[in-house]
Amino acid sequence: MYNKGLYNDWVPKPIQLLLIVLLLAVVMPLGGVYTGNISYLVGGTGAMTEYFMWANYATTIGMGACMPIVLRMKMRFKVRDKMTLLLVLLGLLSYINGTTVQPMVFVFTALFIGFLKMMVTIELFLPLMAMIGNRGMFYGLFYTFVLVMNQVAAYYAVVVSINYNWQHFYVIAAVLCFILALIHWIFMHNKYFALKVPLHYIDWMSIILFVSTFMFSAYVFSFGKQQDWWNSKNIMNASIAAFVSFALLVVRQFTLKRPYLSFKIFTKNNVQHGLFMLLWLGMFLGTTSLQNTFAVGVLGYDQLTNAGLNMLMIPGIILAGITAVFWFKKEIPLKMYIFSGFSAMMGYALIMYFSMVLEFNYENWYLPMFLKGYGMCSLFISVWFYTLDKLELDDMLAAIGLVLVWRTFLAVGFFSALYSWFQYRFQITVVGDLAVYIDGMTVTPQTLASNMKTLQLNAIIVSGKKIFGYIILTGFGVLLYVMTHHFGRERFQYLRFIRVLGGKSVIARRRLRERKKLLEEIKDAAGPAV
Repeated sequence: MYNKGLYNDWVPKPIQLLLIVLLLAVVMPLGGVYTGNISYLVGGTGAMTEYFMWANYATTIGMGACMPIVLRMKMRFKVRDKMTLLLVLLGLLSYINGTTVQPMVFVFTALFIGFLKMMVTIELFLPLMAMIGNRGMFYGLFYTFVLVMNQVAAYYAVVVSINYNWQHFYVIAAVLCFILALIHWIFMHNKYFALKVPLHYIDWMSIILFVSTFMFSAYVFSFGKQQDWWNSKNIMNASIAAFVSFALLVVRQFTLKRPYLSFKIFTKNNVQHGLFMLLWLGMFLGTTSLQNTFAVGVLGYDQLTNAGLNMLMIPGIILAGITAVFWFKKEIPLKMYIFSGFSAMMGYALIMYFSMVLEFNYENWYLPMFLKGYGMCSLFISVWFYTLDKLELDDMLAAIGLVLVWRTFLAVGFFSALYSWFQYRFQITVVGDLAVYIDGMTVTPQTLASNMKTLQLNAIIVSGKKIFGYIILTGFGVLLYVMTHHFGRERFQYLRFIRVLGGKSVIARRRLRERKKLLEEIKDAAGPAV
């Protein structure tokens, strides 16, 4: 009656592994927009860049909204029916993106793609966890694969957009989803994963409040600079709406018998420190906007060359994954691994600070991008492992959506918006300072255009250097914090005491036993959700 695997028993194990890898390679990079070809979307639709930034955030928000209910959705439907339908829906949404020119369509489809993608990916984590066994080693292998695939997908999105147009990549993604749906209809078993559970316990109003909270926040982060922040009524209204939605969401959780979210885990010491470190990881990852401004605006790179810079992170990502597998296999304390990740990010920021000049060569990118790749992958693995450590499973599962949104949207989005504002303000200051040296003797009408261009480029460089300087100063504080924090071997070895209350019927007791067993697997798989 039940089958905890994904495929029929007659499918050979190597074929099963190959199908899982194919699913991961297609579904994990799937999104409403691909950062590499946003400029082509802007040119093709005539819409502002901010709409597509908003859509990019919406994918993460959709994944976070789905996470608290993913276990119930997993146990409600037969595996083949659910996976096939989800892949078809993802294909249809990608096709819609490839045929529309309305920016708001991208925003809504991105939200639904994130929501549906989470249901697909959670199915893939459990068999992979069973194969690997060690949760830390699983994180090391999985994050390495996913981050590499994200860079490859972003690069080839630009390649396809240049050779054909931006619509073709969405059509290709849709076709791949349809092909995988057909393959999995053939090879997947048609049984339930575990005891069937009802859906009417899901509080859909809480999901709507969750989505509205972070979608309004994403609007503020995306459109803040374009609408001059608090001088805009739209920004003020969106900020108020985000605050009110979150307040209603919190109040509602205390009135429900089965709350959608739980805030208990945020009192745990390791969760608080983990969120704190994820915040500073967002500070380093937010420098992508500064990097793109320097590469495209100052050095004059085209979109393909700029996308190729992210491919330079792949060696660092792979090294971080190999190191993680070794680290967790030997059960070495996490402190120095986390320290190495933040140190790599500091190295990236230091090199960018001293190397941002007009004569910057392409070869100069190799080392900083290698360090950025290593730092990003190692911190995604280690900090996430530490954050989820030593938690009550029910509470963790009910709060993981908030943690996902914090890691991938709030931290990165906040610092990206902050850097954008500071870069604008610093450029105005720098242009004013440089204007002191401009007069009729040094700038003639014949040389005005070239001199003004040089002035603007230098203003961009100086403003970028200032921001990287502040990041470096903050980074030293983060390194000091990591060195003084208590990471230890006890974080790897602990006992879990799970209180199981007996039900009033055989079905209730059976459901509780299966839930206790499944929650541990779901928790281990929840880490690499994004």
